[in-house]
Amino acid sequence: MADSNKLDRFARIYSQGTFFGFTVIVDKMTGVNYLFVSNGNSGGLSVLVDKDGKPLVTPEYIGKE
Repeated sequence: MADSNKLDRFARIYSQGTFFGFTVIVDKMTGVNYLFVSNGNSGGLSVLVDKDGKPLVTPEYIGKE
């Protein structure tokens, strides 16, 4: 069985909307930010990037498992 801390790898740091919604998720191992967009029963996930096209990292979340 997986360690319960491994199940908490991702943190939801921002949400907006319900039927059509936006959620920003941070990977607590790497600090990389992702955007999840949902529309009814469909959705998509993408890495957020900075102005140089590099993954947007939130360092204060790294190791916060």
